[in-house]
Amino acid sequence: MAYEILLPKLGFSMSEGQLAEWLVADGGEVTEGQPLFSLESDKSVNEVEAPASGTLRILKQAGETYDVGTVLGTIE
Repeated sequence: MAYEILLPKLGFSMSEGQLAEWLVADGGEVTEGQPLFSLESDKSVNEVEAPASGTLRILKQAGETYDVGTVLGTIE
């Protein structure tokens, strides 16, 4: 079963955020709770943890701004 990696809403008024960098390469193995990517919002930079263990498939590239809820990748 594949888990979708969504751009999270980190603040009440947050509607978008910049995917600053992936901390794991495409095709890399991740463990649930491991830092997965850095997300830059209006006021801060946060590391977002993997929601599950498995193989990362990146769908969206770092350096771009995406809406909250955008599917950034999957873990299979």
